[in-house]
Amino acid sequence: MAMNYNAKDEVDGGPPCASGGTAKNRRPDNTAFKQQRLPAWQPILTAGTVLPTFFIIGLIFIPIGIGIFVTSNNIREIEIDYTGTDPSSPCNKCLSPDVTPCICTINFTLEQSFEGNVFMYYGLSNFYQNHRRYVKSRDDSQLNGDVSALLNPSKECEPYRRNEDKPIAPCGAIANSMFNDTLELFLIGNESHPTPIPLKKKGIAWWTDKNVKFRNPPGGESLEERFKDTTKPVNWVKPVYMLDSEPDNNGFINEDFIVWMRTAALPTFRKLYRLIERKSDLHPTLPAGRYYLNITYNYPVHSFDGRKRMILSTISWMGGKNPFLGIAYITIGSISFLLGVVLLVINHKYRNSSNTADITI
Repeated sequence: MAMNYNAKDEVDGGPPCASGGTAKNRRPDNTAFKQQRLPAWQPILTAGTVLPTFFIIGLIFIPIGIGIFVTSNNIREIEIDYTGTDPSSPCNKCLSPDVTPCICTINFTLEQSFEGNVFMYYGLSNFYQNHRRYVKSRDDSQLNGDVSALLNPSKECEPYRRNEDKPIAPCGAIANSMFNDTLELFLIGNESHPTPIPLKKKGIAWWTDKNVKFRNPPGGESLEERFKDTTKPVNWVKPVYMLDSEPDNNGFINEDFIVWMRTAALPTFRKLYRLIERKSDLHPTLPAGRYYLNITYNYPVHSFDGRKRMILSTISWMGGKNPFLGIAYITIGSISFLLGVVLLVINHKYRNSSNTADITI
């Protein structure tokens, strides 16, 4: 039997429906959103809107950049390289593996006083802590005090997972390569009796790391007993439960260890080593004068062409010394202001030409 055909019954090019069937309609609902009838706003870029924008950006960014740049330059900072590759360096003797332990002394002078709290950092160069296998070589469960992970570390720690048939605590390449130089600072006020500068070793780690991410294994016995079935990392001189004499800064919660375990993103980096607190508002924390740095040289960097340095720095509201942000603000503001001037000249020139043409016609 023939079937009547009506083109209106087709939906989106589909076959016609049989009589009595239910037609499938894929047409979007008749709403403002689905039919794209919502009100829209499209900016019309004219000289009256674009030029003020460029000038405002320039007038805001340039003063901000100057303020940040001046603030950064007011931060006091000094770096002392003690790698010892230079034959004239006092630490050159420490490059020999036969000299252990090696202690060297470097004299330096502070031309200006350091006010406020002073931060002492150690810096390393050409050390790639951002290598993928290095970054993964740790067991966070073990560092959080999990007993099962303490005795059975993650396989990510290989080849620093076990030693002498005992689990390593802490395991992994990051912990195994922990920085272990000792730095001491002295003020040479009197040649015969130099004054030691007190260096605070607590308060250098992030609060979340110290109180959340890192935990010693639970138990009421001594820390040594809690780590009795483990062994120290291969490159360590002493086990983890002997890192410090103070119980709240020993084991996995030792702040030097915690700072080292936060890996750096770039091959040249610095990490906080000690804090020199200001004792009096009447006197600078580090007065100008002669100092010497006493170094127990343990950490080898010569094999990978690395360098070691000690940094003393104050801070400001924007952190440590970093002129890049101020330079970036000044550069962007200057470019924006210059573009505004160029566009203003072009607009003035061609607008006058257009007006002259209209009058001539």
